[in-house]
Amino acid sequence: MIDNLKIFSGRAHPALSRQIAEYLGLPLGRVSAEPFPDGELVVKLEEDVRGRDIFFIQPTCTPVNTSLMELLIFLDCARRASAERLTAVIPYFGYARQDRKDEGRVPITAKLVANLISTAGADRVLTIDLHASQIQGFFDIPVDNLYAEPVLSNYFSRHKFENLTLVSPDAGNAKRAGVYAERLGGDLAVIDKRRISGSEIAVGRIIGDVKGKTVLMMDDMISTAGTVCEASRLCRDEGAERIFVGATHAILCGPAVERLRAAPIDEIVVTDTIPIEEQTVQALKLKILSIAELMGEAIHRIHNDESVSNLFSK
Repeated sequence: MIDNLKIFSGRAHPALSRQIAEYLGLPLGRVSAEPFPDGELVVKLEEDVRGRDIFFIQPTCTPVNTSLMELLIFLDCARRASAERLTAVIPYFGYARQDRKDEGRVPITAKLVANLISTAGADRVLTIDLHASQIQGFFDIPVDNLYAEPVLSNYFSRHKFENLTLVSPDAGNAKRAGVYAERLGGDLAVIDKRRISGSEIAVGRIIGDVKGKTVLMMDDMISTAGTVCEASRLCRDEGAERIFVGATHAILCGPAVERLRAAPIDEIVVTDTIPIEEQTVQALKLKILSIAELMGEAIHRIHNDESVSNLFSK
């Protein structure tokens, strides 16, 4: 069946695509994507895909709209080239934070993007750590939402932490922190947080004990880093001895790098769902874990009609 499988990469994160293809023992499919002088994008498949099982890898990261449009155009191109099945592999799903109307006259952009991906021709979506799990319900096609937890847990388990407390940086992330606490054997604490704007948050108090503890804060993404930096300062003020931070998606936009450099954090660990500039890696001494094997195995299982959820069975 491997002869029927083809992997293609967009321009957003070719390094990750190459690693996934290497895990599967396949070459990346040949595809060209060139802009017209007016900025429009033309995508052309350089090989036959008729009757094939196609996986197109493209995180919708910065530049978000360009990455998203390239994904949509590729899906339309492959559908019109008579591909048998199209799976959009989106390691980082952009626009996921706009998943509800929390005030008047605002869009639900996560639903809009789901509609666009389906309309463009995707038969299935493979992603990792959606910002909100209910986004799976925005699609009328199957969605496999993988978890980076095994990758991150395996790394942190090697530290053999003593007096560990998993701190959720907000109430909405408490379930995720609970999973890590169960896996790594730590206590659980939650920080009371209110969001003032897209880049400002107000941190209240810690519900739980961190005094004299090693704190591990896990989140799905670090964007402007306001939440994690304020939470780390609060933990330090409450007597935490060491503070580690882990996240799936290292967006690191706006003042994130400056904030993280100034925060009392001992180590920051992220995955490679989106590309990270080398100067940022050096500035923050980031530890980057690869999710290529996880995503490659999921692609293998989807192609062979095997269970994906068994990847996360304990």
